[in-house]
Amino acid sequence: MTSVLIIDDDDELCELVAEYLSAEGYGVASVHDGESGLAAALSGKHDLAILDVMLPRMNGFEVLRNIREKSKIPVLMLTARGDDTERIVGLEIGADDYLPKPFNPRELTARLRAILRRVNSGDESNEAAGAKFEVDDIEVSPAARTVKIEGKELALTSIEFDLLNELLRSAGNVVRKEELSENVLERKLSPFDRSLDMHISNLRKKLGSRPDGSTRIKTIRSVGYIYTLV
Repeated sequence: MTSVLIIDDDDELCELVAEYLSAEGYGVASVHDGESGLAAALSGKHDLAILDVMLPRMNGFEVLRNIREKSKIPVLMLTARGDDTERIVGLEIGADDYLPKPFNPRELTARLRAILRRVNSGDESNEAAGAKFEVDDIEVSPAARTVKIEGKELALTSIEFDLLNELLRSAGNVVRKEELSENVLERKLSPFDRSLDMHISNLRKKLGSRPDGSTRIKTIRSVGYIYTLV
């Protein structure tokens, strides 16, 4: 059974979400402060964490920052509706996705399923999909969901991995934003949703420039992104 950890100091919200997710077949555990949430997230007992920004003892951003230093557990952040700053900061630190409060439980479940599908996609038995491949100095192992540059493994979130995988498989060609949003985020592109841009920005930082200083991922304004070839 997939175990979901809820880190939120709103007892009523935790109870409602736990009741809904339990009915959907998830195992659910709740903690109500940042320090306890961090310990629970790093315990290895949970498959995914739902993390609120505003928490006692340690805020959600600090919790996420500490999680990302030690763990790849997928994290869905709960943010204040209309607060772009919270969303951007959360994604920059390493959140896999975000959902503004108040939210529809069905939307929450859809986001969780999308995240878990990305994480578990490495279990596919399709040999072609799982075969290693290389572009430039980057080696990608879809089955293990690992990326190496010159033999050194990069710490990527599930979304960052899938975005890079899509871009590298179409290296030298523009991949439209709409296509990336539907294939990776599993939702239609919204003009007000900047999560795709932030994930690409994080990916650029982690990849760095080529030895000659050239940019690996370029933005094609109003169209999409391209992994450039030298």
